[in-house]
Amino acid sequence: MNRVAGRSRRGVSTHKSVVRRARPARPRKWRSLLALFAVGLLGACGHDGELLQHYKVEAGEPAARVLFLAGRDSHGPWAHEHRAGSLLLAQALRRQQPDFDVQVVYGGWPADEAILRGVDSVVLYADGGPGHMINAHLPRFQQLLDDGVGVVALHYAVEVPPGGEAASAMLRAIGGYFETHWSVNPHWRAHFASLPEHPVTRGIAPFALKDEWYFNMRFVPQMAGVAPLLSAVAPLETMQRDNGPHSGNNAVRELVAAGQPQIVAWAYERPQGGRGFGYTGGHFHANWENDNARQLVLNAIVWTARRGP
Repeated sequence: MNRVAGRSRRGVSTHKSVVRRARPARPRKWRSLLALFAVGLLGACGHDGELLQHYKVEAGEPAARVLFLAGRDSHGPWAHEHRAGSLLLAQALRRQQPDFDVQVVYGGWPADEAILRGVDSVVLYADGGPGHMINAHLPRFQQLLDDGVGVVALHYAVEVPPGGEAASAMLRAIGGYFETHWSVNPHWRAHFASLPEHPVTRGIAPFALKDEWYFNMRFVPQMAGVAPLLSAVAPLETMQRDNGPHSGNNAVRELVAAGQPQIVAWAYERPQGGRGFGYTGGHFHANWENDNARQLVLNAIVWTARRGP
């Protein structure tokens, strides 16, 4: 069953304010794309750093609390749709884990940091680099890590300024990050022919997907605690661009020429406790339509939120 954007078997949205009924005469592909677009309309009234959606547990104490921090949309329609993507994933997570308390904040770091209290996992889906939301909030972010809070970083959110406190914090959080003049960000179709056994890969079949898959990440020394989950051989065309902070460098060119598989998603067990997950895809909003890619990220959120086995 296709689960994107809360659609039921008949193509009817389970969220009344999204789309009441899909047109039966419209091809299935376009119904799916329209449903993906409609989710983004939910966040039209959100303000920077303010709560956009809250999926509460009906009764009792939640099994876990997950907070999505969605950065501002930055690339126009269908790319870097952080608001729509976060709402879509939050809806899917709530359906699969009704005992989870799931909240979505739009615009970056929460305006009211009280919302961070008691959270079990934070999902960062936002622009990174010099404008990364953690840059101005590193003491509070480090406190979350001290408390064993899980961290999921999607797409551009895996990039922080290199060599400084933010880089150290991201390494500590998820075990790796995009380092400019070392990592690269080409668009390419990655073929994931096999996946390792891991709680995050449970139920995920081999798949192929075109995205802006970052690779040659900067990982912790000896990759201690890092479990590669999605790896693929990058085609030679990914190195057609000139050298630059995101486009290429001599070290990565040698790896691609040698056919070295590149890690584009990974799980991390922190030595002091807590879990992290990095996923470099997520550039194209329509890619959340892929059942395997979407479920891998949902599995990772659950895994980072649960502090036990």
